[in-house]
Amino acid sequence: MKRLFAFAMSILCLTLVISCHPGNKAEMKPTKQPALGMQQRFGDEIMVAGKLYRTGTPVVLFSDPGGYDAYRVERRFVPFEESGWEPTTRAMADKKVDWVSSNQEYAPARYNLRYNRAATQKYAPDQLDQIRGGGWSLPQLQAVVDQFVIHFDVCPTSQICFKVLHDMRGLSIHFMLDVDGTIYQTLDLKERAWHATRSNDRSIGIEIANMGAYSTSQSIAPLERYYSKDANGKTVLNLSPELRKYVRDSTGVFSPIRNDLVIGQIQGETFRQYDFTPQQYAAIAKLTAALSDIFPEIKLDYPRDADGKLVTKMLSTEDWKNFKGVLGHFHVQDDKNDPGPAFQWDKVIDAAKAQLKINRAAQLKSN
Repeated sequence: MKRLFAFAMSILCLTLVISCHPGNKAEMKPTKQPALGMQQRFGDEIMVAGKLYRTGTPVVLFSDPGGYDAYRVERRFVPFEESGWEPTTRAMADKKVDWVSSNQEYAPARYNLRYNRAATQKYAPDQLDQIRGGGWSLPQLQAVVDQFVIHFDVCPTSQICFKVLHDMRGLSIHFMLDVDGTIYQTLDLKERAWHATRSNDRSIGIEIANMGAYSTSQSIAPLERYYSKDANGKTVLNLSPELRKYVRDSTGVFSPIRNDLVIGQIQGETFRQYDFTPQQYAAIAKLTAALSDIFPEIKLDYPRDADGKLVTKMLSTEDWKNFKGVLGHFHVQDDKNDPGPAFQWDKVIDAAKAQLKINRAAQLKSN
């Protein structure tokens, strides 16, 4: 009996290993006691090449209850009998979703292998076969990933974003950031998500729940629908009960961090936009710090002009090739304006730099 007990305890000790990134010492308690053979979870981990790394901000994985799983081929928000492979294939063919013209097929897969000539030339055939089998090592992935692309989703919540991307457009994204600051990861970061054309092979992408930016020639009806002033003149986001049931903080009151419309230029055109919520800024700063820690080629900076100011248009081919860091969708494509004029680049980058110092100090202390 003693031998059996000792054997069981040794197995327990081996299996309850936490695969947390050593630089991310988030002060969060485990979400629940892990079962035998399961990793301990704290509720702030992201998944990179099959391993968990802590961020210090709430994260719901694609494998968690209530998560959004971009690996599943069926549509999430249609009647169940219409959600399978064949009806989804027909629906995509009928709608001629965004990616069809380049893929020349109608299939419900919405992601693929990080694969380009520059990357694959670095690997021997056996290494490439390993990667094709999903066996990315972190060093291999670190050699490929060097950009973090910021989007807004023109949706009031992340649930609507996933419905639009996954069910309607046949696209994907690694992360979604909801209005309450919750981050949803839909794919392991080893995957090539379909979110930013020429940057897909080398980038990680995030969609931030925000109703978007509108030029002076466009109506701002979508903003007027989802934003209003309360009795004290504070701008608040209007969410119906149906929308709120998918937000983790379902009773929260959410407001842009700046009360009034922000006006600014993207791609040489003037746009109007409400800013993101304080919860979103806090979460994306911690995520950005964690990504830069895990992927050293993602520098904590954004595209700047000769005067050190934010570049507000698409990067030239040469500048795009050379840039490693955090950038907007509008830096990748000239027909995009996200994350819009309201996004506060310095606020995010400065907070991420400060968080990274905290993470690394905690790492040194633990060592």
